[in-house]
Amino acid sequence: MTFISAKPKPREAESHPANDNHLSALADLSILEIINADEDVADIARRAERLGNAVVIVMALCLIVAPAIYLTLAYGL
Repeated sequence: MTFISAKPKPREAESHPANDNHLSALADLSILEIINADEDVADIARRAERLGNAVVIVMALCLIVAPAIYLTLAYGL
């Protein structure tokens, strides 16, 4: 039975080029595996926008409620 593999067989140490370009190491790495798909990027952007909107709303509520609490405690209604 013959096994077919996309990865080249690792070469012996004495057959490596002088600049250490190991083909076996290069075959395992691909920049395409690191890049996210467009759907993933759009989903991350959508969640970040929702989180930003929520933070702005909470900050606005705190800016309204905090002075009201301060005035209530300061003047003791």
